[in-house]
Amino acid sequence: MIPTDFSKYLTDFLTKYLVNERGASSNTVKPYRDTFVQFIRYLTDVQNVKMNKITLSVITKESVVAFLDWLQETNKCSNATRNSRLAALHSFVRYVQFHHPDHLFEYQRILSIKVKKHKKENIYWLSVDGIRLLLNQPDMTSKKGRRDAALLSLMYDTGARVQEMVDLTVQDVHTESPYSVRINGKGQKIRIVPLLEEQVKLLLFYLKENGLMKNEYRPYPLFCNNRKDKLTRGGISHIVLKYAKSARKQDSTLIPSIISCHSLRHSKAMHLLQAGVNLVYIRDILGHGSIQTTEIYARIDSKQKRDAIEKAYIAVSPDVNPLWERDENLLQWLKSF
Repeated sequence: MIPTDFSKYLTDFLTKYLVNERGASSNTVKPYRDTFVQFIRYLTDVQNVKMNKITLSVITKESVVAFLDWLQETNKCSNATRNSRLAALHSFVRYVQFHHPDHLFEYQRILSIKVKKHKKENIYWLSVDGIRLLLNQPDMTSKKGRRDAALLSLMYDTGARVQEMVDLTVQDVHTESPYSVRINGKGQKIRIVPLLEEQVKLLLFYLKENGLMKNEYRPYPLFCNNRKDKLTRGGISHIVLKYAKSARKQDSTLIPSIISCHSLRHSKAMHLLQAGVNLVYIRDILGHGSIQTTEIYARIDSKQKRDAIEKAYIAVSPDVNPLWERDENLLQWLKSF
């Protein structure tokens, strides 16, 4: 098979430009790769373009729009997912236009494709009692249950993203006081999240039980499956959903009908906010790039809004009861009729 210009530039884009010039991590590159896997599948399966015939000339505004529509109609993707796929294609086109300007007009047409408006999803989080119920679900008499309890507890305590939990290694945990966890976040940004002694008891027991306190195990994944492979995003999601289902059977009022790994992260943020922790510290714990991202929790916390209003309340309304109703002699006289 003779390589095409599309295959050459796509390979350079994914393996050189994003990684070397943009400094993107493997987790950042993955959504770009997934976009082009779907795009190539669409061209070959729907548009009947043979793999060795996919060239840059095939990528037009019409083919990109048709692909995005196909995603929503066939795969039932949301507008947010559609916009994410479009952003990946836009990034590729911006890269190609400087190296292969022959189709510059068509590239500009592709870049003119607008994103679709999408409704922001609700944030689902658990109360303190809900978190307590969820963390009480693992069977502490089994080794697997103790692992799951340590995982869920650490996930909530640190407010970590699911991929950040996947990437944790034994050496990321500082097992001496003051306890902390080193988290490799988005964009390779490292943050240190402190842990209290009460929080870390389950984790220390898990490390000792599995012999992970030895120096030779420091580079090993912190959480593994039965085959000693590190847990995947899907594996951690399965654990969260399994125990959420179990907790919901005990008290459906404490566990939202929709829950995900991110719900534990949202819960930690809300609980910190309600405890009066400054938004700047919450931002640093969660690893947000901007304080504006963290402010979303302040906007949805109705309890904090109510407390603020009550503290700032000044009585300016007129008396509820007319003045004459406070005249006892007048009331007695009226009652005598």
